[in-house]
Amino acid sequence: MKRVAVLLFIQVSMMNVVSVSAEEIQQKEKISLGQQLFFDVNLSRNRTQSCATCHAPDKGFVDHRGKDAALAVSLGDDGKSLGDRNAPSASYAAFSPPFHQTKAGVFAGGQFWDGRANTLADQAAGPPLNPGEMGLLDKVSVMARLQENSQYQAAFKGLYGEAIFEQSNSAYAAMTDAIAAFEKTDFFSPFDAKYDRYLRGEYQLTPQEDLGRTLFFSQQFTNCNLCHQLRALPEQQEETFSNYEFHNIGVPANTKLRALNGVTQSDNGLLNHPNVDDVAQRGKFKTPTLRNVAVTGPYMHNGVFSDLRTVILFYNQYNSRSAKRQINPETGEQWRAPEIPETLSRKELETGPALDDQRIDALVAFLKTLTDKKYEY
Repeated sequence: MKRVAVLLFIQVSMMNVVSVSAEEIQQKEKISLGQQLFFDVNLSRNRTQSCATCHAPDKGFVDHRGKDAALAVSLGDDGKSLGDRNAPSASYAAFSPPFHQTKAGVFAGGQFWDGRANTLADQAAGPPLNPGEMGLLDKVSVMARLQENSQYQAAFKGLYGEAIFEQSNSAYAAMTDAIAAFEKTDFFSPFDAKYDRYLRGEYQLTPQEDLGRTLFFSQQFTNCNLCHQLRALPEQQEETFSNYEFHNIGVPANTKLRALNGVTQSDNGLLNHPNVDDVAQRGKFKTPTLRNVAVTGPYMHNGVFSDLRTVILFYNQYNSRSAKRQINPETGEQWRAPEIPETLSRKELETGPALDDQRIDALVAFLKTLTDKKYEY
């Protein structure tokens, strides 16, 4: 009897091993397919643009193609369309939760600056059909492009079933699912920056970086971690440096960009989300991750600031009475008025004292420790 029981146990254990292995193999195949799709320019109307065009892996997963004011946004596949928002980094995007309201009633999560895509797959569904981006006409057109590739045909059928190309909606959903699987890998979120290595005891922060770290997580000297801390406690593993909540921090319109793209309307931010109709949300944007922030400028949702130090000085103006701190160092003029002034998150913005140059430079130094290892050199 014991012998039979042992044999049954071995059989069940072997079945579990086979089952897990099959799932792992399938997931690896899905990730491989997603990787091919992410870099495939054939998924744009004129075959010039892929996901990686605006989320370049060697540039912190942002778009560095433009020059001067055009660097703030992305050029479409048609060679002339310019957006009005800075392409968010795809690095660590997998950690943004689905769009929701917190217990305090604050909107948080989702993808894009306004959270309108609930998941990574939903986000991946947007650009191919956006006329100002990849520009394909419809899902049928996308499916036709996919079927041009015999490797895609085999991979899609193997992962999603022989009938996957019978319905364009199904094929399109499978495509975005595979891309999302790739975006969830360590390729996008390695957690190997100097800061991560410091947490593991593999790197010693410089005195300046350490001061910046202390200031960043302080409840007394800065307001940084009110919005840029995900974990309940500071210095936790896999901190993405965003709580993904939406705020209006008073960013001015990017007038130089508007002169290029011809946009005349204000960007309403969160109010553009299809499920948000509360005017109190106008002008609010999702708090971005600070991972790789040192290599992913220009900054803010419209790319209005070029330098990371300028961003900290912009925040500092809310807490400083100094005339010097009311000047934008990039223009030599006073900080321009917010594009949407009515809904500022004043509680968060006005928390903490003014910062001197030593502390500002220390914060910049600390933020540079959040750069993934592959961008350090």
